[in-house]
Amino acid sequence: MAIVALGVVYGDIGTSPLYTMQTFLTGQGGINNVDREAVLGMLSLVFWSITLITTVKYVLIAMRIDNNGEGGIFALYSLIRRHGAWLAIPAMLGGAAFLADSVLTPAVSISSAVEGLQTLPPLEQVFDDNPSLTLMITVVIIVILFSVQSRGTESIGRVFGSIVLIWFTFLAVVGLGNLNNDWSVFAALNPVYGVRFLFSPHNAAGIAVMGTVFLATTGAEALYSDMGHVGRGNIYFTWPFIKIALVCNYFGQGAWMLAHRDDAAYTKMATLNPFFQMMHPNVRYVAVALSVAAGVIASQALITGAFTMVSEATRLNWMPHLQVRYPARTRGQLYIPVINGVLCAATLAVLAIFKDSEHISAAYGLALTITMITTTVLLAVYIWYAGRRFGAVAFTVVFLAIQIMFFLASMAKFLHGGWFTLLLTCAILFVMYTWDQGTRLERAQRRHMRPDDFLPALDKLHGDFRIPYFADNIVYLTSDAETKRLDTDIFFSIFADHPKRARAWWAVSVETTDEPFTREYTVESFGTNFIYRVRMRLGFKVSQSLPAYIHQIMHDLSKTGELPKQKSIYPKVDADPDIGTIRYVLIHKALMPESKVSSRGALSLQAKYAIRRMAGSPVKWFGLAPYNPLVEVQPLFVSTRRPPRLKRVDEPVAVRAGFAGGAAGAAGVAGASAAAGLRVGGTDIAHADPAAIPDPMDTTAGLSRLVQELDAAMSEQDAEAEQNASKSMLHGTPKNVSRSAAKSAL
Repeated sequence: MAIVALGVVYGDIGTSPLYTMQTFLTGQGGINNVDREAVLGMLSLVFWSITLITTVKYVLIAMRIDNNGEGGIFALYSLIRRHGAWLAIPAMLGGAAFLADSVLTPAVSISSAVEGLQTLPPLEQVFDDNPSLTLMITVVIIVILFSVQSRGTESIGRVFGSIVLIWFTFLAVVGLGNLNNDWSVFAALNPVYGVRFLFSPHNAAGIAVMGTVFLATTGAEALYSDMGHVGRGNIYFTWPFIKIALVCNYFGQGAWMLAHRDDAAYTKMATLNPFFQMMHPNVRYVAVALSVAAGVIASQALITGAFTMVSEATRLNWMPHLQVRYPARTRGQLYIPVINGVLCAATLAVLAIFKDSEHISAAYGLALTITMITTTVLLAVYIWYAGRRFGAVAFTVVFLAIQIMFFLASMAKFLHGGWFTLLLTCAILFVMYTWDQGTRLERAQRRHMRPDDFLPALDKLHGDFRIPYFADNIVYLTSDAETKRLDTDIFFSIFADHPKRARAWWAVSVETTDEPFTREYTVESFGTNFIYRVRMRLGFKVSQSLPAYIHQIMHDLSKTGELPKQKSIYPKVDADPDIGTIRYVLIHKALMPESKVSSRGALSLQAKYAIRRMAGSPVKWFGLAPYNPLVEVQPLFVSTRRPPRLKRVDEPVAVRAGFAGGAAGAAGVAGASAAAGLRVGGTDIAHADPAAIPDPMDTTAGLSRLVQELDAAMSEQDAEAEQNASKSMLHGTPKNVSRSAAKSAL
């Protein structure tokens, strides 16, 4: 697992030496414009940024704050959300920025590595003649990378882990080889060099140099988000080796720059990359091969982190439920096909827009600074409520100061590509916000029924043998977690149009828990053997393929006698003869044009429904496709704006005279009723406020009384039928009135 941890977690931070110093030289105007003060200042800033951000903040502090072994900004938010609704804002923003960064990481890491092929003497002419060749190679590698994600990160991590071990060993050896020329660069371990250079006139980039320094810390957030994939202990075990290798390589590049800053051959280079140039040309072949592999592995770290983030966002109702697969036995492995496809398409779009790593790096890092800032805020809240108030204040001041400086420096890249990162972040944030608001609005309009209201009607339908069975079991999926009541949507679905009679009706809700591997359920039967309210509690990393769980629950209740025996003599898809046929029903809501809802609420609902259509059907989310589920659409019963009442006007006498008897009589009766002031339920319709008139579609109160009145009316009809039959027998007339006739008449 330590090898897997190397392959899954450290790819992103391991590719930083490929482009960090290259970006530094570009910002300073070339190698001839850097002196010893600049090089030592840059090395000092890099070393202390890695130490404070990666080692202290993430490895030593953040990774100790986990949600049952899971890390990442959403797992952290789950631990503290009870302390304030406002915490959802930094959590959403940070999660959206992390997902945006997951798109840019494969593009910048792989393209920068592939561009190393241009430094190989035999291939220089080939790439000069074919400028787009590096882009084509990068596209092929990215497509292959995303196509193997379905195999799971366990198998990928074992292969990648061995390569990463070799890669970091190579980084350390190459760096130490160049340090033989000048060991004095280790003076940069003194933070004074970094602070002095930041405000020095020798710093041509000014505060923007911090945006370059930040590139050395990319991948730190991936350590936290991927903790659930590989385990905290494996990261603790491997991080010291990783940091030593990085420091050796960065300081080796610094020594090389000091040794060659007056070399005319390098001052004339359009794009100088110290990482490749400090190696012997024969070693460079190995470096290019390993760097390409490391770029692929860096992409893997962000892809697996994105899967975890989306899974946790779904649990928080910030994203639609997506089909999740669990391709490996290792704890925490998951694969989301839709997200994999979206990331692949977005990464290819980045390559199409920016073409090469130099332009991509202008957009890279800006989103990640946002994620780091929001993570700092949430960590500070956790530490504060854990009782360490002074520690929370010190943590907030130190790390917010550093990361806000990173953000301001990265904003200098806005017009050079940072706009794309922020645009992508805003798009993801829009999905999260509208989904959350739409869900809240739907839940606010939900109406429920008490057992006294729905049981008499269901009992009568259950025993009405005139209506054939729709299915032995009808299973409704609902988001309502309350087991002591019934959603009116389900009730109306059962009785709408042709009533859906069944041996048993099931209302099933699935609650995704904060714990990753929970598997529990509760059942409420309301004292009957035909209506069951089931609530499942599944961990956010547990498969939500419901048919298997439904069959288990039915078998459990059948064994205890709570569910009458069901035998199926005909073949079924589930091949379970001990359980009768099952029909799944899903109810979707639709917003009515006259619904009384704000413009923002209407936008959230419309956006949510559009996202749901694009994200895929719940039929796939819950594994119901083989069972031919029924999907119904019902109006969203928020309060409605009643249209103005119609005004009756009399037709001209000549026209009215053309109609005969019945119509005139009906008009007269209607006119008399209007003149008399028709009353409904004690309300004078002629003078009532339209909004005060009860809407029969917006209430279920009195259903029990209605059923009792129907029973009483039927009993009276039965008694009358018996009397008529007796009279007929006395007068010698055939008995032609029966109970069925009475029922039909009723």
